[in-house]
Amino acid sequence: MNHIKIADTTLADAKSTLSFKQKLEIARKLEKLGVDAIELPEIGSGRADTLLVRTAASFVRNSVISVAASSSPAQIDLAADALSNTAHPRIRIELPMTASIMEYTLHKKQDKMCAYVSAMVEKAKSVCDDVEFTAVDATRAEKDFLKEAVAAAVKAGATCVTLCDDAAILLPDDFAAFVSEMSAGTEVPVGVLCNDKNGVATAASILAVKNGAACVKTSIGGAATPLRSFGMLMKDIRENYGYTAGIRATELHRAIDQIEWIINGKTSNVTARELVDEGIRLQLSDTVDTVRDHVEKIGYDLSDEDIKKVYEEFRRIARKKPVGIKELDAIVASSALQVPATYTIENYVINSGNKISSSAQIALNRDGRTVQGIAIGDGPIDAAFHAIEQIIGRRFELDDFSIQTVTQEKEAMGNALVRLRVGGKIYSGTGLSTDIIGASVRAYINAVNKIVYEEE
Repeated sequence: MNHIKIADTTLADAKSTLSFKQKLEIARKLEKLGVDAIELPEIGSGRADTLLVRTAASFVRNSVISVAASSSPAQIDLAADALSNTAHPRIRIELPMTASIMEYTLHKKQDKMCAYVSAMVEKAKSVCDDVEFTAVDATRAEKDFLKEAVAAAVKAGATCVTLCDDAAILLPDDFAAFVSEMSAGTEVPVGVLCNDKNGVATAASILAVKNGAACVKTSIGGAATPLRSFGMLMKDIRENYGYTAGIRATELHRAIDQIEWIINGKTSNVTARELVDEGIRLQLSDTVDTVRDHVEKIGYDLSDEDIKKVYEEFRRIARKKPVGIKELDAIVASSALQVPATYTIENYVINSGNKISSSAQIALNRDGRTVQGIAIGDGPIDAAFHAIEQIIGRRFELDDFSIQTVTQEKEAMGNALVRLRVGGKIYSGTGLSTDIIGASVRAYINAVNKIVYEEE
C-alpha cells in the first residue's frame, strides 16, 4: 500500500475571523480525523497566534503542526518559538515562483531568488528539523527556474516540497504531467496544492498522486482540494489502486459537518447527521451530565465553561420544545466556541404589521449595565438590527444574512447567519431560536461581539 499524506489548510488563512476557541476546536477535530498535518498562518504581531500554536500543541500529538514563516527571517524565529513544545513541528517556507509576484512582494528578480530560497530554508532548518518549501504559483513559473529553486531548497535542508496550481490553469492530466516532470530526481517527498475554483482539484490531486505526489493539501470551505471529496475518494479507490491515507473515513462526514457549522453556522451535508440517532429528544428536565454525554456522542470535547454555555442555551430552547441531535449540534456551534460576550441580550420587543412601520426595542447588557435602543426599519429584522446599532453607537455593513431551519417539524428551530464587514474583514455570527427574529438578533450580537473582542 502507498500511504498518501493529507495536509489540511483550513486554518492557514491569516485573514480568518474565526475566534480563538473556534480555531482550537477545528484543530482538535482535524487531529481526531487523522490528517497528517494541520497548517497555520504566519505568527502575527500580537500574542494570540503564538498562544494558539502552543495551546494546539497540548492536544495535537499525532498530526504535524505546520506554521508558515515566509516574509522574513524574523518570522522563522517567531514560528520556532511558538512550536517549541509541539510533538511534530514544521516550518513552512512559502515563496512565489513567478517573476511579477516575486518583484512585487519580495522586490527580487529571478537571479537573486534561488539564493533567497536557500537562505530562508537554511535558516528554518537551523531551528526546526522539519522544513517544507512551498512553490507558490508553480504552474505559471518558468520550468527551468522552478527546478533550480526546488533543488536549492532541497540542498538547503527542506524535508518536503509542495508544488501549487494557485491559479487553476492546468487540467488534471496536464497538472499530473507537470508534477511528474518537476519532481523527477527530487530526493524528498513532493506534495501538491490545487485550487478548486473550477471544481477539478480532487481529480488533479489524485492524478498527481498517480504520478508520484506523496502529499495532497486539502481544506474545508477553502480554495484547496475539498477534504470531504478527497477523503472519500481515497477510501473508494483503496482496493483497486493500493492507496491509503490516515483519514478515519467513518468519521469524515460528521467531523466535516461539525467544522462547517463552526465556520459558517451551516453544513453542506445535513444527511451526515443521520449517523447519530435521530430519535433522541432531550427535555428541560435533563441534567447537564445528560447533555454533556450527548454532546460528546456527536463528537465535541468541550471545556466545563463551554458545557455550561451549551446547557444554558439548551434550557432556553427546551422550554419551548424537545431538543434533538441536530438542534444540539447547532446549539454547540452557536453558544460554545465563541469569543467572550461583550454584549448579551436581556430582552427585546418587536412590533410589525401591514398597517404600521416595523419597530424594535432591544435591551442589551454590557459590563453589568443595561443599555437600550429603539428603532424603526423596513421589516422587523431590519428594525432590530438598527436598534442594536443604536445601542453600540456605530453602523456595520451587512455583507450577508440568511436563515435556515435546523429541523423540519412544525416547531422547527431556525438558524440565522449574519456576516458583517468592517475594514475589509468579514465577521460571521450565528443564532438559534424557534423565533426567526430572535435567531437573527442573536446572530447579529454574536458577530458584533467578535468585532468588539478583536478591536479591544
